[in-house]
Amino acid sequence: MKKLFAVVGAFLLACSLPLSGIAAGKQVFSDVPPSKHFAEAVNDLAVRTIIGGYPDGTFKPGNSITRGQAAAIIAKMIGLDTSNVKGQKFKDVPTSYGFYKAIAKMAEEGIIGGYPDGSFKPDEPIKRKNMASILVKAFDLPRDGKVNNPFKGEVGITQDVLIIYKLGITSGTTPTTFSPNAPITRGQAAKMLVATEKARVENGVTLKAGDLGWDAITAVIDDQVNPSVFRAVKVAGKKDTLSQVQLLPVKEGTGGVVIWGRDADLTMKYQKYYLHVKKVGGELGLTLEKTIDTLPAEVSLNTKYKFVEHISLATTDGKIISDNVKIDRIVYNFTNIKVEKPGDYIANVRFENGEETRYSVIVFESEDSFLYGGYATEIGPADNFN
Repeated sequence: MKKLFAVVGAFLLACSLPLSGIAAGKQVFSDVPPSKHFAEAVNDLAVRTIIGGYPDGTFKPGNSITRGQAAAIIAKMIGLDTSNVKGQKFKDVPTSYGFYKAIAKMAEEGIIGGYPDGSFKPDEPIKRKNMASILVKAFDLPRDGKVNNPFKGEVGITQDVLIIYKLGITSGTTPTTFSPNAPITRGQAAKMLVATEKARVENGVTLKAGDLGWDAITAVIDDQVNPSVFRAVKVAGKKDTLSQVQLLPVKEGTGGVVIWGRDADLTMKYQKYYLHVKKVGGELGLTLEKTIDTLPAEVSLNTKYKFVEHISLATTDGKIISDNVKIDRIVYNFTNIKVEKPGDYIANVRFENGEETRYSVIVFESEDSFLYGGYATEIGPADNFN
């Protein structure tokens, strides 16, 4: 992960101390003893010159961090290029403001937002819920959205709050309260930053519509090829449309995913990927491989709860494809088989009770799926069975 660097500015990172030789486990600041819950995080970030203290050797962990300072720090954390911004985004953040470039660029990237009146209020203390929003977006934290809410009695509990709570980046102020509108202190911010680093998915892959040259992602098909080796997290953006997909490794193996989307002309787009999950240095890593492969179709024969003894498959002109088709699985009244290639087929099924039935099996190309499409229709008793 890129190292984080101090933002030198109003009361937050004034006069960084020369700490390069200090161990993170030692007390760096006179007012941050080891007994403080944020001490380890503060010392760690100080050693790495991410944050600094004041000339008197203190850190002032109880001081608040402003919205502008938080934006500037996190812009540095994610390596955001602020050398080229498009102009003033907020009426109260002029180009002369110390954190103007960071705030403007973070706004361009959709990581931060302002108030309805066009202001950003950069000198106000940042609230816990607003810090949650920035961290989730800036670090592309895993966002599966399935989080139990223990803070149901509070106003201001956003999805981002629940995400950082689920990931253990921060806890509630009590078991049932989060205090979403309370300000963040310097000590709390240090602890949240270190926890966010640990929660960030370094070995996963995030796909955005722009990465594919599309205008939007519309759906994700993640259950067709070995879905147990990975997890696909669909991240909702504005108006509940997908803004990105996070692909996270679960165990070694190769899976497959199909991303659906559309371009600016509303033309539907599809892209298939193999997902290769391997251990690298003892940790799971995930890589993507674009493909145009289409895999055998699974076709369901309605065998009406009767026990199947034998299945053969032939083309409609009588060419035998297989005289002993393997049953892939049985689900209720359906017996599922796999067919390797598109085409029109006849499946002859013999049941344990001696009955024989024919099925018309049609398999076709399907560019929006990893599997060929296919369906079967019963067409009556078999004339003979070889």
